[in-house]
Amino acid sequence: MVIEWVGLDADDTLWHSEGVFQDTQAWFCEQLEPYCDPDLNLVARLDDVERRNIALLGYGVKAFTLSMVEAAVEVTDGRVPSRVLASLVERGKEMLCHPVDLLDGVPEVVAELAGRYRLAVITKGDLVHQERKLQISGLLAHMDAVEIVNEKDPPTYRRVLARHGIASEHFVMVGNAMRSDVLPVLAIGARAVHIPYALTWGHELAEHDGDVPTLASIRELPAWLAAQS
Repeated sequence: MVIEWVGLDADDTLWHSEGVFQDTQAWFCEQLEPYCDPDLNLVARLDDVERRNIALLGYGVKAFTLSMVEAAVEVTDGRVPSRVLASLVERGKEMLCHPVDLLDGVPEVVAELAGRYRLAVITKGDLVHQERKLQISGLLAHMDAVEIVNEKDPPTYRRVLARHGIASEHFVMVGNAMRSDVLPVLAIGARAVHIPYALTWGHELAEHDGDVPTLASIRELPAWLAAQS
């Protein structure tokens, strides 16, 4: 059961992400309110469209931007002005160019872990955007593997581990999302560590029995890993 590989989620585990989406969601509501019924819950409607589109569009800024455009048309019954649609697209481009803001302690911890374990980034999202963020982050040199996947479920984790010759008993996944980073990893017989983030998209919430190692910060990860040997 010695840990040899450490998998790291990216968004809201290595760098801040959800806050940008929530800020844009609030901005989306401001743009659409003049054209909608004042009692309409725009946040809920946008979330419905996002969830509906996951199977087709996946995750990430590009999928979110397309969902904003689709939701804008739906909630206004097609009355949304073209200039507003153009502003939604432009906002999406701004999100793609948003600076990579690493969480506190990430550079030091990743450098420390790289001297003791093999590291793999395993994350969802748009391939081009996630690769760009990883390059900008300065963390890529420490990684032995990078996997940007469409979904993080048990079959996906099995494929990733098999591709790199990783035995499940020697692998631990670290991330902020119970639904994506913890439960599917436990389901394949590997271990997982939950590091909650202040903001969590509702789609990533999941019930669990509470018996999951939980850390307050990634700074606690090296000590936790050392205690497992």
